[in-house]
Amino acid sequence: MGKGFVTAGISAVLIAVLAFFTAAPVVNDYIARKIADELAGLPLPDHTELIETVYKAGKLVGNGNGMQYFGAILIKSDFSLEELKTYYTDFSEYAWDCTVERQASNDINIIEHIEMEFKTNVSGADFFIVYSWGDNDTIFHEFDLRGH
Repeated sequence: MGKGFVTAGISAVLIAVLAFFTAAPVVNDYIARKIADELAGLPLPDHTELIETVYKAGKLVGNGNGMQYFGAILIKSDFSLEELKTYYTDFSEYAWDCTVERQASNDINIIEHIEMEFKTNVSGADFFIVYSWGDNDTIFHEFDLRGH
């Protein structure tokens, strides 16, 4: 084998690895955005308004390594927290799907390791966050440094 062939092989491997590191954040952000878009696509209860959608991929809660995918919507509703929890239960396959909590400020306190907030000025008792966690079966979560 010639030196050119070996050099080309090494270059190809390096380019492939760099491509994974470059593509991983894009793919992982897409997965998180998809979670938020699915929540935003759910039918809203009467007297409820969708205010904002947010998403994030990375190591968001807990210890250790691992990529996590978070999507949320901010809603404003005339319903109580319990009524909204009951409503969104119909859309939940698992306990972490469509979790509803009262949102008292712009800060999203569910996320521990990075600051995340809504752009909307949240004030009053009629704002709620509806959020879900997702996962990814591809190899891209291994190449995203935000999960480590």
